[in-house]
Amino acid sequence: MLQYDFEESVGYWITITSHFYQDALNQELIPYGITFRQFQVIGWLVYEGPLSQVELADRMMIEPPTLVRILDRMERDQWIKRENNLEDRRRKVVKVCPEAKTVWSQMVACLKQLRKKATQGMSAEDIDTLKSLLMQVQKNLGVNVSEYETA
Repeated sequence: MLQYDFEESVGYWITITSHFYQDALNQELIPYGITFRQFQVIGWLVYEGPLSQVELADRMMIEPPTLVRILDRMERDQWIKRENNLEDRRRKVVKVCPEAKTVWSQMVACLKQLRKKATQGMSAEDIDTLKSLLMQVQKNLGVNVSEYETA
């Protein structure tokens, strides 16, 4: 059997924590009829503004055909709309609709609840340290951290 010391792997801890965090968020969203993937779509669009379907799929780390099924349902529910790109008619740009405001409020409430749960027992200084360390990991991996920093 191949051996690897997962307990010492920073990648393992980041990946498994991300997995558990996403699963916990999904559980918070279920009572509202919202999926984690739907949250991701609206979250990225709120954060970055309109994106092409390819850009959105890239941010969500899924294949574009998988995203299309998610967007079909969200468009049916009038949470998002897809429009032709004026420069390239083959590309679709995804935008949030005003009707998504209520669902976004529910998502934000779930995010705040989960943040509170995830950081229970941590001081404000601990949380700042955690964010700083994760940003350092991103920087070390060649990510332009300033593009993703939030206030």
